[in-house]
Amino acid sequence: MTGKTFKALAIATAIWGIGAIGHGPVLAANEVVAPATTVAVPQGISDRFVRDGLVIDFQATPVEGSEIMEGLLADVRFSITQEATGEPVKGIFPAAWLDVGANIGGKAGETKECRDKVGLYLKGIVGIRPMLDLNGYYVLVLNKDPSISVVDPMVNMAGRTSTYAIILLKRPPMDWARSKDEKQLFVSMPVADEIAVVDADHFKVTHNVPAGDNPTRVVVQPDGRYVWIGNNGIGKKSGVTIVDAESFKPVGFIATGRGHHEITFSDDSAHAFVTNRDDGSVSVIDVAKLEKVKDLAIGKQVLSVGYSALAKAAYVADGKTGQIAIIDGKTLEVRKRIQSHKGLGPLRVSPDGRWVMTANTLKDQVLVIDTSNDQVVNSIDVTGEPFQLTFSRSFAYVRGLSTAKVHLINLSSLGEGKKPIVNTFEAGNKAPKLAGDLPLADTMTTATTDTSAFVVNPADNTTYFYMEGMNAPMSNYKSFGHVARAAKLVDRSLKEVEPGVYATKVRLPVDGRFDVALMLDTPNLVHCFSMTATRNPTMHQAGSWGVEFVSEREQGVVGEATPLRFRIVDPVTEEIKQGVTDAVVSWYRSPAFDRRQAAAVEVEPGVYEVEMSFAAPGAHFAFVQIPSLKINQENSRFRSIRVTGTRVADADASGK
Repeated sequence: MTGKTFKALAIATAIWGIGAIGHGPVLAANEVVAPATTVAVPQGISDRFVRDGLVIDFQATPVEGSEIMEGLLADVRFSITQEATGEPVKGIFPAAWLDVGANIGGKAGETKECRDKVGLYLKGIVGIRPMLDLNGYYVLVLNKDPSISVVDPMVNMAGRTSTYAIILLKRPPMDWARSKDEKQLFVSMPVADEIAVVDADHFKVTHNVPAGDNPTRVVVQPDGRYVWIGNNGIGKKSGVTIVDAESFKPVGFIATGRGHHEITFSDDSAHAFVTNRDDGSVSVIDVAKLEKVKDLAIGKQVLSVGYSALAKAAYVADGKTGQIAIIDGKTLEVRKRIQSHKGLGPLRVSPDGRWVMTANTLKDQVLVIDTSNDQVVNSIDVTGEPFQLTFSRSFAYVRGLSTAKVHLINLSSLGEGKKPIVNTFEAGNKAPKLAGDLPLADTMTTATTDTSAFVVNPADNTTYFYMEGMNAPMSNYKSFGHVARAAKLVDRSLKEVEPGVYATKVRLPVDGRFDVALMLDTPNLVHCFSMTATRNPTMHQAGSWGVEFVSEREQGVVGEATPLRFRIVDPVTEEIKQGVTDAVVSWYRSPAFDRRQAAAVEVEPGVYEVEMSFAAPGAHFAFVQIPSLKINQENSRFRSIRVTGTRVADADASGK
């Protein structure tokens, strides 16, 4: 993530459609609007491009409402077929991105102009960003303080990967989960008794939802309908809170038992299995009725649970008895118990459902169960008190508390009579447990390519990027100003939803014309399509005040006062608000240093001013907050200020 190696890798992967890319206006191709009909059907946009033996059909259709409109979801897809045979082109990685349309000169859709712009995007120039990235990913780092760092693994500045954004939370986080469509993140905040709902498109908190007493573990059920939160409360407050994943409203609470709760689901989302650590039991819940079906006695200290869709069973590890109990997904009864050793902890199921792995922290061992026959087939020695497991398509990653080493277990080498292949790499040089209290969230996450991973070492406050097959991480990202605890990816890439059809869903933040650029590697092809979004009247109602900055983009100097002026305007009536007395401006140096705040004063009718001061040079960001008008940092526009150590004119005069 830092250094030339990763930047070169990111540019290469961007060309293949699996890396983050930059931003800039592109030219549009001809737009074809669906003909008007007497039936109220969704109105979409389509276009076709034919070159080098390929036919590319571009379509944009509304997911919400009857037309493509700002603030609503739209489905964007490219159907790629062979011109000669009509056969779909499968298994490729097209790159695409969307931005506000602009007139650059020349004819709409001119390939040369579009190719020139794409070349700029792939250079990863700081400050050149897409409005919506349709093929990249961002790395999100969960911090110990109430924040999440958003890292762009493509953009480098001064030898350091750029911190793209900071998401501010109400209270310190403990765990997080993505929605099924990856458009939201649900973050537990035990101190607040709430979960934060984060818009993963715009990286801001949209809701803080009551989530019961001491909410910790967060899991989204397989069909995406509900978010389940484990409540580590006392007595009858211990159980699970269920939140609707679309309305973000609590729909129920179910008391289950004492202690910490881990949660898993049957693959059809019919049943939830909730562990009760202190009671040594598992509660089975009917998801449709949101009612507890039964409590199953497992042992003395139930620590983890996972479900195999292949075996149609839930696997439960008990730390004190050293047993793995297997709960049949149909009968909802324990069908088998496997005796192992005291010290069992985390348990995970491989993505294909074939292998169940559970780590024994006391014995420095990983136990492997074949779900086809529920037999232990491998016992693998690892070092450093293993406490976390995660999977890529080919490997199991095992993290230890007392070592910086990460063990990689080759899944293809598992099985009865086989000797598992285990490799290691160093994620830093300090043991994670030196960082003190750790959250529930995983310190490891696999990357979009599924052949690489990001690993957070909380002891040295660094996130490491590792490519499978390498002896060491390729690069790293240091969390300046924050204490890193866990990592997760937000994937913006196009997915092959059916043979030869590559699609994603986007929420257009504004109305107007947009340019959509598509790039293929083989054949080397770049083409630009166009789409439009109409104005959403519900987003522009009279009385909904917004901030409008009056002066040009500010530049500041360390140690000198810099005035910032703004108006408060109704975007519909264009009325300018006067007499506001509670306007406050907050500003900080990127990514989250030197936070300051000052009250704004009305210096002339409808014009408000605040004087900002800066302690250090760099990029600063200022936000206006007005509680009486419900304007806050989440919905207010911001102003960026370039701050130097001395006046630019003075520097020029001195020849520096």
